[in-house]
Amino acid sequence: MRPTHPDELRAAARHVGAAIGRRRILTTAGAAAVLAFTTDLPGSAHAAAADAAALKADPFTLGVASGDPQPNSVLLWTRLAPSPYEPGSGLPRGTYTVRWEVAHDARFSRIARRGTATAHPEVHHSLHVEVTGLDPDRVYYYRFRTGTWLSPVGRTRTAPARDARVRELRFAAVSCQAYHDGYFTPYAHLAAEELDAVFHLGDYLYEYPVNATGGARAYTDRRLPAHFNRETLTLEDYRLRYGLYRTDPDLRAAHAAHPFVLTWDDHETENNYAGGDPENDVPPEDFLLRRAAAYRAYWENQPLRMPQRPTGPDMKLYRRLHFGRLAQFDVLDTRQYRSNQAHGDGWQVPGPESQDPARTMTGEQQDRWLLDGWQRSDARWNVVPQQVVFARRRDVPSDAHRLSMDAWDGYPASRDRVLAGARAAGVANLMVLTGDVHVGYGFDLKEDWDDPDSRTLGTELVATSISSGRDGADRPANWETLTRANPHLRYYNGRRGYLTVTLGEDQARADFRTVPAVTVPGAPIGTAASFVTIAGDPGLRPA
Repeated sequence: MRPTHPDELRAAARHVGAAIGRRRILTTAGAAAVLAFTTDLPGSAHAAAADAAALKADPFTLGVASGDPQPNSVLLWTRLAPSPYEPGSGLPRGTYTVRWEVAHDARFSRIARRGTATAHPEVHHSLHVEVTGLDPDRVYYYRFRTGTWLSPVGRTRTAPARDARVRELRFAAVSCQAYHDGYFTPYAHLAAEELDAVFHLGDYLYEYPVNATGGARAYTDRRLPAHFNRETLTLEDYRLRYGLYRTDPDLRAAHAAHPFVLTWDDHETENNYAGGDPENDVPPEDFLLRRAAAYRAYWENQPLRMPQRPTGPDMKLYRRLHFGRLAQFDVLDTRQYRSNQAHGDGWQVPGPESQDPARTMTGEQQDRWLLDGWQRSDARWNVVPQQVVFARRRDVPSDAHRLSMDAWDGYPASRDRVLAGARAAGVANLMVLTGDVHVGYGFDLKEDWDDPDSRTLGTELVATSISSGRDGADRPANWETLTRANPHLRYYNGRRGYLTVTLGEDQARADFRTVPAVTVPGAPIGTAASFVTIAGDPGLRPA
């Protein structure tokens, strides 16, 4: 039988929806207090301790991960799941004691920190261990142990000290990994790169059904359980889907090799949702419960710190990281607080609705947080990892053009406020990182989109997908039209892969790394193009 939301939670959601109205339902503190997933957390129930020595199968099938590096700490993650394709992941409801170790070397001969943590059933036996007391700008190795089982070894790195002079920082940007569209081959190559961090820009999983042969993967050596062949709606659905994705060996390798900094887009919940507005016409309480389920499963399965733990259908994902005085990263959430898409969503002719100055992509509080952070920034580079295309992107080179209502083009007043805030703060080296569109783009951010000779305010680098869109093409069908319609578009490629960026004091270099195919495993990696932007003189130039 298909799992459903518990009746008492559905009733609570319906009550809150009737009381406060659909537009405000997900931004009201009362909703978070009343609704699901706030009463089933560690400490609210008393699960008995389980005997880890009795585990007959490896509980570390999902690997290990680290995230959000700080100068003196890092977040370590794992989840116990001996049977990740089963509801409950093959574990009873009991708690498990897990030991963790952080070392200076991969052989663990020089231990830096060690301790124990408890894996609770209420959070699906996931662990989020904040390890403190570490040295800045150092590589560390880590592992977990429970019973007789030892996890794979992970490698992570702390950030430089806040006031340190950093000569170089190298990171990657990734996005959009639809399991059913192909293998995660780019991650195998990403794991071998020398990087300080990886920024995941959204669509870590997709809510769509995955058939028994894995869609485009076309498995011949296995069959996936039937419960994957349906859209995710409930907490159990989302938990199972993360179990499927995280068993991919290339994804596990990338997480074990580098600390990740993650933000979501839409598919971690539902395609093109906007704040409290679902894609389809469903009762408000149904979407409220779906969002709460998706957010909770996201936190359970990602290396995120405790301030990011959701409360019901609300989760504060935007946050700021510093890498010495070289770079400040302002990680945005452009899904949870946005106005509904104008003109019915999709590609539309812009009009009064989309141009309404009251429309917002980020919400007032996040908007203020971003602009205030720039006012206080002393970083050489101000980098904004976020989800959807920021630059203007016309579909044809004529007055009859359309714009994407799901991207910042559908929220031009919100974009103008961001760019005005950057100018007011004196941000000289603005770099926006983007995912979502399954292609690689390089844009110059213009003061006047209609004047190619106007001042360039920054750059936007769009990371193509890991697998979404299947194999793609170097020149998609609309390549010529789109490049002519947008003179500030400096690069466009439709293959799968990822982006690497090397920040230095004098310039930043972007390398667009692509593979020829993801519908067959093991494709080689290459560099499709490289660009630089000079500190103090923004704009993309071929390297």
